[in-house]
Amino acid sequence: MPGTVPTHEDHVDVLIVGAGPAGLMLSTWLSRCGIKTRIVDKRGTKVFNGQADGLQCRTLEIFDSFGFAHRAWRESNHMIEICLWNPDENGRIRRSDRIPDTIPQISRFQQVVLHQGRIERFFLDSMKEHSNLTVERGVLPVSFEIDEAKAADFDDYPISVTLRTLSDKEATPQQRQQHQKSADGQRAVVDDGLFRSNLVADDTDDLIRAATADSSRDGQVELVKAKFLVGCDGAHSWVRRQAGFKLEGDSTDYIWGVLDIVPITDFPDIRHRCAIHSANAGTIMVIPRENKLVRLYIQLQATSYNKNGEKADRSWITPDIILQSAQRIIHPYKLDYSYCDWWTAYQIGQRVGDHFSLHDRVFLAGDAVHTHSPKAGQGMNVSMQDTYNLGWKLAHVVKGYCDPAILKTYESERRGIAQQLIAFDHRFSRLFSGRPARDIIDEEGVSMEEFKATFEKGNEFASGIAVNYDASLLVAKGSKIAESNDEYKCRVTSKPQLATKIDVGKRMPSFKVLNQADARPWHLQELLKSNGRWRVIVFPGRLTDPRNMQRFQQLGQKLGDPDSFIRQYTPPGQPIDSMIEVLTVHAGPRTEIELLDLPEAFHPNHGDMGWDYWKVYVDDDSYHEGHGQAYANYGIDPSNGASVIIRPDQYVSWVGDMDDYEEMARFFSAFMKQQVAGKPGAANVRVPFMTTKL
Repeated sequence: MPGTVPTHEDHVDVLIVGAGPAGLMLSTWLSRCGIKTRIVDKRGTKVFNGQADGLQCRTLEIFDSFGFAHRAWRESNHMIEICLWNPDENGRIRRSDRIPDTIPQISRFQQVVLHQGRIERFFLDSMKEHSNLTVERGVLPVSFEIDEAKAADFDDYPISVTLRTLSDKEATPQQRQQHQKSADGQRAVVDDGLFRSNLVADDTDDLIRAATADSSRDGQVELVKAKFLVGCDGAHSWVRRQAGFKLEGDSTDYIWGVLDIVPITDFPDIRHRCAIHSANAGTIMVIPRENKLVRLYIQLQATSYNKNGEKADRSWITPDIILQSAQRIIHPYKLDYSYCDWWTAYQIGQRVGDHFSLHDRVFLAGDAVHTHSPKAGQGMNVSMQDTYNLGWKLAHVVKGYCDPAILKTYESERRGIAQQLIAFDHRFSRLFSGRPARDIIDEEGVSMEEFKATFEKGNEFASGIAVNYDASLLVAKGSKIAESNDEYKCRVTSKPQLATKIDVGKRMPSFKVLNQADARPWHLQELLKSNGRWRVIVFPGRLTDPRNMQRFQQLGQKLGDPDSFIRQYTPPGQPIDSMIEVLTVHAGPRTEIELLDLPEAFHPNHGDMGWDYWKVYVDDDSYHEGHGQAYANYGIDPSNGASVIIRPDQYVSWVGDMDDYEEMARFFSAFMKQQVAGKPGAANVRVPFMTTKL
């Protein structure tokens, strides 16, 4: 093919295609872990307005673990209450109910909204702070090969991808410029967001054909050899097509328009999240945004924009048509605008990929493997959580810390979540799009009571807190399964009765604890930074109880032994807590315990840097912030205690007896590689995971 001869060759651990939120989450993880990574995107610039906007509780917890949740929290609009508007007996819309937007007490964060461009900026700034990794924009992959004979050797580079640099014109999407109203009567211009919509055909193949046909473009083609390839390149995913996979599901005939405007209206709840069902004109979702903006998801009369049952002709869809639909729905209230920041339209469809990975070398994430309507605020969140799940696993395998078998858990864990998301969205979007029932015998209409119940039930799922991973090599739940029966099942079993409010397979909930050394209160999740470390959290109960103290000291001796599993998995030359960090939360009272009287394994000495004073905490009253009641909230008996193993992504792997060293060691032995000189994994150690910074 003309113009496709590479001018040079590069070798990387991970090549990421697509620099949206999913791709940037993955590159942020890998930048923290010292993995040689490249991330490319065919678009010439990042997103500056519009696109996704909802940030759920769990996503903010993840942002906090990376150190930038405060930026999103400060800049975003906080979603506190949902108002439901339905037609009365005369067909006039009226407020019928109010419910909390986020279920109280499930997280220390609540749902917020902030446009995707700012979220991408947080990731880019974080990458810059921790590495020299940057997004290569206007770069398009044009060919892919995988040497299956090399796929089982995880030190090799079986993937070959040819990259081509696009011209500025090619990297800039074609947009229809629409004139919008302004207060002085002039017509300003706003570009549409349709180029990313599912109403528009993908332009990747056209770009490849145009670029490769030009033989004069020397110096713009490169061959990249990679250990892993991750496709975060959206619903039209090029990587998915190269892997031979497909999305499975269906589309509805519902067409929705989206406007980001500064509204001029007498509608009383315009600064609340609202679900508005009109009697006959359709439905609106109102999302109050930052900077005076409000996003409106507006149901269009789909039959007006379909031709012969085919996808909608987007040329019919304009901001004015979307606004007119909104005005009919919200009547008798008035709605207009002078400023529109962004607009788009989409067709509702729910699809899930038939596979999420190829030979554990090529992975798909985000819209590349699941698509759905945006009104539940899940798309960006679930996409980022896909690569949050994958990032640390890739890093551990690349560095030789873990057996590649852990990579199989990506598909088993995230495909199940995608299927749950699609099932929820399928039901929710149909209830949202349907006409309200006029009375109890109106079988074709949607029951507003059913809609409210679905909305409330969906809130926990939508928050991201309900994610619960099944039993695997990394999740010890259910019955113990012998190693010979299934090499991908965990070799140990948990004792959930010891911590009845901690669910194995779910993220570790957070409550306030005090630092033993200085009495400062911390949320437990604040201690679980995303730096690639596993955690063993020991809850020894009341250490004033001689029996508990004796068990705790015996555990400390075993953990501190030169042959302990902690030391076996620590890379040579690295601090003892660089791979598995031991944290302690005892039941108090704080003033009855001296930190330096506890075994060194619980407050390791770092030589010239002295003792570690940030490893031991207590469930006790603080001077200014009350009592976190951690033991009660975790369901742990302070007279007996428990221990919990936490994955690098904050999900609970195992719950057991406080001093059950043997089960802890057996859990890690199933997938961790010894890091002693001459042992597997030692040769792969390059850059240590970053040290903890609170």
